[in-house]
Amino acid sequence: MDKIDRFIGDFAFLSNFFSSTIVVDGKKYSTVEHAYQAFKTESNSEREVIRGAATPGEAKKLGRSVTLRKDWETVKVDLMRKFIKQKFENPILREMLIATGEAKLIEGNSWNDRFWGVCRGAGQNWLGRVLEEVRHEIAAENYADAIVQLDDPE
Repeated sequence: MDKIDRFIGDFAFLSNFFSSTIVVDGKKYSTVEHAYQAFKTESNSEREVIRGAATPGEAKKLGRSVTLRKDWETVKVDLMRKFIKQKFENPILREMLIATGEAKLIEGNSWNDRFWGVCRGAGQNWLGRVLEEVRHEIAAENYADAIVQLDDPE
């Protein structure tokens, strides 16, 4: 396969809404979406409300009304990268990501997100780009580990 253009079905694990606990600053977040939305603000009370949201959809909705941190536009991609990297430390999810091979990962959507994804053929697809970057890093680590094992005389 040369591209995955929707994060649904067999590829739902690529979505930020996929249930996969990550820990940020010592606190558990149910999904990457929960963490991403929570870190839009520097207010601990607003973060806690989002962290406790019952669903990633609720977390996203809550994230639209927080006191937006002043540096948000400059930190949001790096935060997403940090959260995605942590999500894929899970060995099962890690293998699933690697199994996508060299496929282009496109966060196709119908909700007009043209920054993180692609809607009606247009968008920057930052989520797909970050996922591909993390996949590449994992593959490089796996390759390096394999070389070390080959070099180990025992």
